[in-house]
Amino acid sequence: MAQEVTILGAGVAGLTAALALAQKGFSVTVLEQADAIREVGAGLQISPNAAVVLRALGLGAALEAAQGRAQAVRLCDGLTGETVLNMDLMRLRPDQGYHFLHRADLIDMLAAAVRAAGVQIRLLQRIETVDLSGPRPRLVTGQGAEVETDLLIGADGLQSKTRTALNGVETPFFTRQVAWRALVPERPGAAPVAEVHMGPGRHLVSYPLRGGRLRNIVAVEERARWVEEGWSLRDDPMEMRLAFERFSPRVQGWLEQVQDVYLWGLFRHPVAEVWHKAMPQGAVAILGDAAHPTLPFLAQGAAMAIEDAWTLAAHLAKAPAAEALPHWQAARRPRCARIVAAANGNARAYHLAGPLRGVAHLGLKIGSALSPGFALSRYDWLYGHDVTRA
Repeated sequence: MAQEVTILGAGVAGLTAALALAQKGFSVTVLEQADAIREVGAGLQISPNAAVVLRALGLGAALEAAQGRAQAVRLCDGLTGETVLNMDLMRLRPDQGYHFLHRADLIDMLAAAVRAAGVQIRLLQRIETVDLSGPRPRLVTGQGAEVETDLLIGADGLQSKTRTALNGVETPFFTRQVAWRALVPERPGAAPVAEVHMGPGRHLVSYPLRGGRLRNIVAVEERARWVEEGWSLRDDPMEMRLAFERFSPRVQGWLEQVQDVYLWGLFRHPVAEVWHKAMPQGAVAILGDAAHPTLPFLAQGAAMAIEDAWTLAAHLAKAPAAEALPHWQAARRPRCARIVAAANGNARAYHLAGPLRGVAHLGLKIGSALSPGFALSRYDWLYGHDVTRA
């Protein structure tokens, strides 16, 4: 069993993996290129399959304190505001909490826990090279320092150097969709409901954060013009308002409050073929977005990373890395590929136009009336999956 672990990246994937491994007795160091552990300006959904892992890691109380259980996911006709389908999340089993969190709150929660567990976090560690040609994984930083480790875990996201070292250079496919993200003030006590407002060629997702003090907005539009991938591109709020000018007054009211907005292009990446490599004196693995980037239409990016982290630690605690890592990939890759495919399917369903849109909405309404729990039960394979019991 490799006892020294170096993790690249202090995001959700990296910090969750660090905590899970530290609790299994590994000596863990996290390398982060930023000058501080921080996340800004975005919400995320912690579905039951991720919440069960956070509770198993000892973060259940912190999760509940940050944001109580969500009540529902509501699909709406974006043009009229009319409810098409309401998925009552309170129908989930009592142990299957669904939560909306500000990403910064989750990062703070994880960072505090990993530090308490004895994990060393080293900031300002920009990695220029991931070298897997020798006996052990070797890293070269932007300052020219070299780091070798028994086990390297690449939690370094969409632009993962570790993924490239394992799989070679890959060219993602621009989906001809772009997304804006923004936060606006919200009245305290707003119902914890995620709303998906669907329209021809576009949709908008919104839900309250921090007890209703903030509202998270992610708005997606089909567009031929290429936009770079990443969160750093600021845009004019008027561009987003114009894209959704035909939407309901409820949506217009949110968008009128937007002052700062970020725009990013949505790219489809293949699920990595190779997630790990055994070396003469070490091993390397990738997880989270480095292994299986997904479009944001099923709200499972963070959840998959959290599942990955728990299962990786569990496999490594039972066997040497050379034996554990192939079994781990074999267990994880089919599920992650299914989630990625389901997210791709939602992208098409949310943007229907013409007669097909009306037929689809009518079918959802009728189905919901005949069997109120049917729509939610279609996701039992996703939300009911508990990696902590494996």
